[in-house]
Amino acid sequence: MLTPQEINEVFINTKLEEDYNFLQDDLVKLAKAFVDAAAPKIAFAERTECIMFVSSLNSLVGEALMEKRGRS
Repeated sequence: MLTPQEINEVFINTKLEEDYNFLQDDLVKLAKAFVDAAAPKIAFAERTECIMFVSSLNSLVGEALMEKRGRS
């Protein structure tokens, strides 16, 4: 997780189309909202990659992992 200072630095170093002036608390809220929105997709992609990797090593274990963890 990023610290409020790191979030502020990312915001300052991002080239935006317009000039914006957000409170640091609002930047932290925005950052958390983006992370919360992306987290399920990231977890799904990571789980899929894990299952594919395990399947490449041992198809039986890969199938069992897919049954246990599911595809969603």
